[in-house]
Amino acid sequence: MLSRRRLLAAVPLIGLTAAAACAQPTGTTLERARRAGALRIGIAGERPYGFVDSAGRVTGVQPEVARAVLAGLGIDALLAVQVPFAGLVDGLLDGAFDLVAAGLTVTPERCGRVAFSRPDFLAPPAFLVPEGNPRSVRTFGGVARSGLRLAVLDGSSEQGWARAAGVPGHRLVPSAGPGDLLRDVASGRADVGALTGLSATDVLARNPGTGLEVTGPVTPVVDGAEVVPVAAFALRAGDTDLRAAFDAGLAALQDSGEWAEITAPFGLTPADLPPVRAQGC
Repeated sequence: MLSRRRLLAAVPLIGLTAAAACAQPTGTTLERARRAGALRIGIAGERPYGFVDSAGRVTGVQPEVARAVLAGLGIDALLAVQVPFAGLVDGLLDGAFDLVAAGLTVTPERCGRVAFSRPDFLAPPAFLVPEGNPRSVRTFGGVARSGLRLAVLDGSSEQGWARAAGVPGHRLVPSAGPGDLLRDVASGRADVGALTGLSATDVLARNPGTGLEVTGPVTPVVDGAEVVPVAAFALRAGDTDLRAAFDAGLAALQDSGEWAEITAPFGLTPADLPPVRAQGC
């Protein structure tokens, strides 16, 4: 598990004074955030979900949605900590930040460790494959049967779905981020890569000339049942008041149409809102 010190050292997007570090917090996370006018969020630097732009501003699908929701709660500032994707849940539980705003997919394993907000958006995976998809890669089960090496983000839901489909560990190539994953496939270190479709499309658009393409959406299957992948914000289970207030604000954004306006610049549309059957934990 990553320690709080290592997490904060990963990318020092926020600064802590000695007095603040030694102060004893009082009240709930929501109460403290309202007093301070700021909430700490965890991101992984993955575009378009949560990253720092060229001007040094924290942005992305979930930071922008969180910014709008929190403003309605009297919290006007986001203090961001960037960590490796695999460290997001540990960072939340260690107290390095109070909300994961990084496009984290809801999975049973994660639900056993953290609480999730209401579903934020659909997050189906897709494959990065050589142009023309010569091996006809379309499912995780197909990858398992093919003998292909699959690049995945370490700790990702795609890694879990690949294992559930029978892809052996020695054929999983762990990548630190989408850019690394694309390079692993383009260089031949891996034969195919798996990311959310939105992330795969984004990283490919920013890296033209790789000879790769993105497949259509993939439906994961676990224990014989199809999975509807949804992303949500993650919180600590004990932060019940923050979760309730955040859920109410997120529902209002989604129902009013403001959610669609906020997320459109990052490639989402109203069709990406989760259906009623897509539930969280």
